[in-house]
Formats: sequence, structure tokens, C-alpha cells
Amino acid sequence: MKSMPIMAVTIEKLIYGGEGLAHHEGSTVFVPFVLPAERASIAPAEQKKKFIRARLERVLDASPERIASRCPHFGVCGGCDYQHIPYEAQLKYKTEILRETLRRLGKIDWTGDVAVHASQPWGYRNRAQWKVRPLHDSPADARDANGADQLAIGYFRANSSALCAVSDCPIVSPLLLKTLLALRDALATGALPRQLREIEAFANAADSQLLLTATFAGFPPRAAELAAKIRSFVPECASLLFHDPGRERMELFGPGFIEYEASGQSFRVSHFSFFQVNNSLVDQLANEVAVHEEAASMALDLFAGVGLFALPLAEKFERVIAVEANPAAARDLETSARGSGKIEIRASDVERFLERFKETPDLVVLDPPRDGMPRPALDRLMNLKPERITYVSCEPPTLARDLAVLTAGGYEIAALHLFDLFPQTFHMEAVTRLRRRK
Repeated sequence: MKSMPIMAVTIEKLIYGGEGLAHHEGSTVFVPFVLPAERASIAPAEQKKKFIRARLERVLDASPERIASRCPHFGVCGGCDYQHIPYEAQLKYKTEILRETLRRLGKIDWTGDVAVHASQPWGYRNRAQWKVRPLHDSPADARDANGADQLAIGYFRANSSALCAVSDCPIVSPLLLKTLLALRDALATGALPRQLREIEAFANAADSQLLLTATFAGFPPRAAELAAKIRSFVPECASLLFHDPGRERMELFGPGFIEYEASGQSFRVSHFSFFQVNNSLVDQLANEVAVHEEAASMALDLFAGVGLFALPLAEKFERVIAVEANPAAARDLETSARGSGKIEIRASDVERFLERFKETPDLVVLDPPRDGMPRPALDRLMNLKPERITYVSCEPPTLARDLAVLTAGGYEIAALHLFDLFPQTFHMEAVTRLRRRK
């Protein structure tokens, strides 16, 4: 791209993705870390025919809402987008963005209430993925005997695969932060092998036990000794898995799972299973989706995971069919559901399951990944004619697309909830209740 001069723009609004939108000489401009009505000096980083993606150089006229960020790495680390915005204002902007996304992409003009469920704004994450890379500006006295750069731990920089080494992360739970700092110190002393590339940590509801998954580029020798060493740094580690994806090799030290208490239920969560990342809202989410449901005969729980919704649904429904394609999550669900007698588990892809399923459920709960529902699966679901559908979405654009299909296919929105599972970031969780039109 030809070098472009620094320019000044006025931010019109925030949009989904964490950026502010402005216009300059016929081009739409996207710039991060701003607020509506602010005048900002920006440097174009990418230019196409009709839009410019820019870096924020300086805020010329600051919004009265602007606050100082809590994290020293904000603006460099790619994890957070909104630390310059007070938490109550984050909720306001997210609500506006959700409405606008539904209207713009789904042609759904929802004028009803959006029930907002606020989170604890800091220390809420029960899961983190930390990258491990050489620190290329290591001082000479921090390099190893071969002169190699010291290893550091942190997150990727925004829109980059370069490491942002961190000394703090105020959105993770206290135990995760303690673990991050312990691993940082171990790397600084050369106590961990250079093949280490990533550590994923997941904490239980009490923030007292951890699952740790360590990913390597080359399986480490004397793995048992290394596992014992890591446990000496992180004594709360209940289960540790070493994984070398290049050689498809794994070794487990521990039971392979921890128990997570939520909404009056106990869930087994293993190393490769998904569980909601927000430790302050998981109960409210399960209650809204499942516990507050009307009792009836049968519910389908699609993309069921380890059973966050299936287990409480079994308290209300005579029969719950839970569908989950991830083998680890399906095994966890099977273990957690033992003794229920009401939950039938189908270890299957949702689209394939719906090809064969012919019954009419009273309720369908959908919690798909960011890509949303495949269109053939959505069509088959509507052919079942369930009375109620509850759609749990972590991606408003695909939610808008799928709601457009559902509302055109005979359903109407009865309620819309915004669960702020990801404070300080642009991400949000939406729960949409739909009912079949009479």
C-alpha cells in the first residue's frame, strides 16, 4: 500500500468487532480504541477501494466517558478492546451493537427490551490460552548458554502472530493470574523446555483447581520429570496433559478432568471439552436457558457440550436428547448425566442427527459455534416444527443471519437477552427465545 499521511476523523459509532466507524473523503474508516464523537488522529494500516483500516495515533478530542485502562498491555495485546470505556457504558454500546447487527444483517428490527445480564467486570475468566515464544529483545544476561533468547509468555498482539509478553492480565481469575506469573518466572529461569508453544489453563468454579494443557513442537524428553516440575510451580494443577500435535502424541498426568459446579449441578470437564469462560455468569446463563423453562415432554439440546443446559433441562422435561460431536465433551456429558435416566446422548454432528430425527420436540436449545447453524440443519429443524426454540449465540452476525431464516420460516422472537460473558472485549453472548407463530 502506498504510504498515506496521518489523518483526522470523527468517530460516528462503535461497531461489532471492537472498532469505531468514521468516514474520510468517501472512504469508510475503521479504527480501534475510540469512542463515539471523539476526534482522532489515525494512521492508515490497510486501504481498499472503499474502506480504510487504521491505527489510532492520538485522541484529539476525548469523550467525557473515556477512562484510563487498567491493564498496562491494553492497546498492544490482542485480548481486550474496551478497557478505555466504563463498564456500564460497555453494556450500553453492546446493546446498541446487538440491535443494529440484527437490523442490518437480519432485517430484524427488534424494538422490545434487551434484558442485559452484567458480569463481574474483572477477574471473570476461568480459561486462558497463553502463547510461549522467544523474547527477541532479551538482554544478553537473560539468554541461555547457547545465546538463545529467553522464552516469554503472553498473548498474541492484535491482528498479529507476534507475542505480547505480559506481566498482568486483570480479566482472568486470581488463580489463573497466579499461574500465569508462576509460569512466566519459570520460563525466565529456563526451567521449561524450548519446545513449549502454548499452555491452556481452565479453573473450576471455586478457583481452586486447574486443568493444564501444554502444547509442544516436539514432545519433551523425560516427560514425567517435567510434569512434576510444572506441578511444583503450579500446585493447584489437578490434571496435566502434554500434547504434540505435529506427532499426534499425548501423555496425561492426572485424571484428565475436573468437576465444575454450576446451577446446582456438577459437570465433568476434560482437557478438550468446551465450557463457558465466565465464572460469574454461568449460573445465570444456565438458569435463563434451562431452569426457567416451562415443563414439557421433550427437549432437544443441540451442540450440548458437557451438558450445561441438558442437565438442568432434565429437571423440567420427561426426556432430553443431547447432541454433541466432540468426543471428549460427549464422554463428559455421559458421565455427568449418569443416574438422570432422562438424558439420551447422541455423539453426532448436529446436521447428520437432524437428517434422521423425525419427532417433534417441545423445545430446541441451540448453542452453535461462531459459524452458526448450517442452513440445511436449520431447514430440517424448522421441518420438525418445535413449539419453542432458544438460540444461544456468541456471534451476532451469524445469529442475525439464522434468525432471519427462522422468522421467515414461521417463528417470532419472544425475548432477547444479552449476557456479557466477555467484559472489556467486543464479544457478547445473546440468548433469543423464539416461539412458533399460531
